Amino acid sequence: MKKVLFAVLTLLIASCSGNKKTDEQAFLENLKADNAPLSAESSAVISEILQQIPSPLEIAVLLKQSGKKFNPDLLNSPDNLSRYNSNYKKALNLGIYGADLGYTNIYEQSKDGLNYIEAIKRLADGLSIGQFFDIETIGRLATNSKNLDSLLLMTTRNFNDINSYLQSQGRSNLSVLLLTGGWLEALHITTGVAANDPNNAVLQEKIGEQKVILNNIVSLLGFYKDSDQNIAGLLNDMENLKRIYDKVNITYTYKESTFEIVNGVMVIKDNSTTTIDITRDTVDEIRNTINEIRNKVIS
Repeated sequence: MKKVLFAVLTLLIASCSGNKKTDEQAFLENLKADNAPLSAESSAVISEILQQIPSPLEIAVLLKQSGKKFNPDLLNSPDNLSRYNSNYKKALNLGIYGADLGYTNIYEQSKDGLNYIEAIKRLADGLSIGQFFDIETIGRLATNSKNLDSLLLMTTRNFNDINSYLQSQGRSNLSVLLLTGGWLEALHITTGVAANDPNNAVLQEKIGEQKVILNNIVSLLGFYKDSDQNIAGLLNDMENLKRIYDKVNITYTYKESTFEIVNGVMVIKDNSTTTIDITRDTVDEIRNTINEIRNKVIS
């Protein structure tokens, strides 16, 4: 699991440089504010950006590894399910409940996990994507923390299938909302935990890292702002959050890789480093703004 986590974080940091990022930026800068269907090339680029957003499970693992206790007060209650009647709210809260399921799973809260599975199934059915959720299998994996790698793999495959399906149906905006909801909830939980441990540098850096992901989310939401009033409002909130994140400085220092022999096998050692400068005041601002955005989403 640690290898998976390292790979995801490396991808996120690396996405700040290189030809792939340049291609994405060129595409996003030339997006037109109309309702024309996405081309195959555009869909592929959007999918690549979406896949750079890590699974909320990754955040949950870090929280447990840091020794933090399970806090159900940070989660969105399944009892709120009846509030979500529009596709906009269903997609965002499907992402939120997915993050909450991951959090309960990591802490082996099986009873809570089953409640979230039921909520996820109902929202997925409401969006006509319930066929991508094998609830029996997910339930079995989610109630046993030893199955984390399998659950993460299934979650990733499911989203890729859902994203492809929604794009083919002309509903790619729902993919963006689903991932945004999951990211929003994961950051909400992380900032909530950090509030009770203000000297935890690891959590502060994790919060600061989200600047890269937020930039991607803002770009993607911007594509749909003229065709969806709800997304336009969400984008405005995310842009307010982005202005706070502008205070976070991420510095990548490149150093040439070296080779080492480990257990008789030659491996490449990445000597480059990333420095994240974020103040406690900025963390507090981020937490307050995230809470405001989330309250709108779950109400």
